[in-house]
Amino acid sequence: MKKANLVLLVVENNDYQAEQTISAKEAARECEADLQVIHTEHDAVMQSEEVLKLLHKPVGTRPDGVLFEPVGTPLAQPARIAASSGVGWVVLNREVDYLSELRRQYSTPLFSVTTNHDEVGRIQGEQIAHLLPHGGAVLYIQGPSDNKAAARRAAAMQSTKPANVEVRVLKGLWTEESAYHAVSSWLKLNVARNVAIGLVAGQNDAMALGARRAFQELTTGAEQDRWLSLPFIGCDGLPNTGQASVRRGLLEATILIPANAGQAIKALVTSLTTEQQPPECIFTSSSSFPQIASLKPRN
Repeated sequence: MKKANLVLLVVENNDYQAEQTISAKEAARECEADLQVIHTEHDAVMQSEEVLKLLHKPVGTRPDGVLFEPVGTPLAQPARIAASSGVGWVVLNREVDYLSELRRQYSTPLFSVTTNHDEVGRIQGEQIAHLLPHGGAVLYIQGPSDNKAAARRAAAMQSTKPANVEVRVLKGLWTEESAYHAVSSWLKLNVARNVAIGLVAGQNDAMALGARRAFQELTTGAEQDRWLSLPFIGCDGLPNTGQASVRRGLLEATILIPANAGQAIKALVTSLTTEQQPPECIFTSSSSFPQIASLKPRN
């Protein structure tokens, strides 16, 4: 059998997406597959255009499989084109409702591999509860409004955190710079001085660290000391960023979320080889780093 020709579309310029690329390349080498990586940034139009270009290539030159994390819509129409054309279709970090119907109609590999975002939100809610046992206010840096992973993490966190914890939400784009600018704008508002924030949480480590950098660079004196003394928590927990930041004291905690692009490639290549559909949705598991019981309460 010829080598599988696969394409991974990468969104966002952050450490998790970099780890996604690394895991994908390692898996492709193990599976002896050819892998092309295309960067589309956080641009739904660009992502859709790139996918359609790939699917409309002449027979023999189009890829055997496309893997992507949706920026906006989950690209239901391109998915149907892929299914009817025999191009494997793997959605990363999102569950999509159109897969069931397409899997009934076509034998093309069609599935998703995703973090259990409800689990991530619950873990972060439990971290907040442990760090603020007497309640208080949390400044919460959430991902993009159109991203279902961000919405599910937020909903699970809200349902898990104690009732006496108030959450103030700022929006970012998963990057450190976006969180820096969100906090910068927030600091100019009166509410920033009127609310006694007890903890800063980011939906990923990059945004948590971007928020911390904003407080470090944009405040001074006692105000700066107060902000930097707060616990900052994030998600992703990559060895050289999130975990390293916890060890350095920049973050109080993170959540270990394994990169799933490599696992997705292995499942796709296996499916292409055996002509057997993998499960419709493959979930990865997450965990607190460090363990929640070891976190020191702050109030």
